[in-house]
Amino acid sequence: MESIVPNGQPAPIELIDATIANLQAALAAGALSSRELVAWHLARIAAYDQQGPSLNAISCVNERALDEADALDAERRAHGPRGPLHGIPVVVKDNYDTRDMPTTAGSILLKGWVPADDATLVTRLRGTGAIIVAKANMHEFAYGYLGAGSLYGQTRNPYALEYSPGGSSSGTGAAVAASFAVAGLGTDTSGSIRVPAAMNSLVGLRATPGLMSRAGNVPMSHTQDMGGPMARTVADLAIVLDALVGYDPADPITAEGVGHIPPSYTTSLDPSALQGARIGLVTQLFELEPNDPEVLAVVRAAADEMRVRGAGVVEVPVPGLVDLLVGPPLTLVADEMEADMDAYLAAHPTAPVRSFRGIVESDRCIPQVTMALARSLAVDHANTRGKLDKQERRGALRLALLGAMAERQLDALLYPVSRIKAPTIEASAPYNVSIAPCAGLPAISVPAGYTTEGVPVGVELLGRAWSEPRLLALSFAFEQVTHHRRPPASTPALSQS
Repeated sequence: MESIVPNGQPAPIELIDATIANLQAALAAGALSSRELVAWHLARIAAYDQQGPSLNAISCVNERALDEADALDAERRAHGPRGPLHGIPVVVKDNYDTRDMPTTAGSILLKGWVPADDATLVTRLRGTGAIIVAKANMHEFAYGYLGAGSLYGQTRNPYALEYSPGGSSSGTGAAVAASFAVAGLGTDTSGSIRVPAAMNSLVGLRATPGLMSRAGNVPMSHTQDMGGPMARTVADLAIVLDALVGYDPADPITAEGVGHIPPSYTTSLDPSALQGARIGLVTQLFELEPNDPEVLAVVRAAADEMRVRGAGVVEVPVPGLVDLLVGPPLTLVADEMEADMDAYLAAHPTAPVRSFRGIVESDRCIPQVTMALARSLAVDHANTRGKLDKQERRGALRLALLGAMAERQLDALLYPVSRIKAPTIEASAPYNVSIAPCAGLPAISVPAGYTTEGVPVGVELLGRAWSEPRLLALSFAFEQVTHHRRPPASTPALSQS
């Protein structure tokens, strides 16, 4: 493992896959500075993302990161740390507004554009003393899972470069997995945090709508959009989550979260949480085509590992689930993206493109995105019956999931993030991640193992609204027993320096 040997210190500090708690202990002891920590991460970005064969996970490096680290080191010496993220390097997906770095959503149409203000979640991260070391590449306009765009190209999976890293938060997933940063922010409209988390052996959370602000994020669907954390451990994810949640007058939906936020999500991290827990294994999803027996075996093994630690894991049929999933799409992206993007661009008058129609008609996005955006542009908004039908079926999905959990007194439902192995670059996969956003429920992806090719497999736990503490507890207990997470072989230690 890669390490830093500080002046006067007899033992090196291990940094690859280092946790926030371990880093803060070293920073508090004076064995490590934030400048050293940032420099170490920048060196890894330079080695593995700016030279070939590159992961292509980073869209822009923060040129002031070392200066910010110096200021935070001085603040620590004078006043102590602001909290557990003080001086910690993070990456932010390139669809979050940043006042000091370009925000491009992976598209050549926004090349070089720097918004006037930070997104709310970026402001909150900076307020804790976190250092945004870089912006992360993404699937263009977040409209897909491939991790490719017209401006920065294709992100690669650090576990196997010929495989997809997942998307649309592809760069965040690859960067955190490869220790380009300690943690990161993604966005999740239909699964864009949980898919790359699963493909990069990370923990990724899609929270209950209203838990954290969407203000300042390049939008897709106001009904489904959510930002959120991605990290290498559940404890690190809980620390970042604490920094993000809360009411924001710029995003009225966050008023719904008031009264549902604990003093700290870290208090949920109980290693014995699986003891007596009740979890429903949704085997209906195993039967959908296509599927991969190797992936499904990993998921069943995860269920068995939970049983060994005292959880009651039962196979649960969710009435009507398959019909709802294989029928007409439940997602509202096509219905809402044009209006939501136009509103965002109107609020950002310096953006180089002025309308959603202008984006589509420019024909400068990658072909997959151009086709997807054109479908959104073609929606007949005068025909409200179609959207009402979707909303009715989304409500039916939510009630079916909650009913299955209530009938059997379950804490969560368990199923694979993807029913097949991570696809090769430019190939698609059958994901199960649309269930949570279409039902308006929280879900977390947790590492569960690897395929014979060494590509990670993730399982998803879905819970009731505002059940993030319970989902974190179950995930933490599973993680502490299994320790499935391991760093990727393609980005090894550079040197002991």
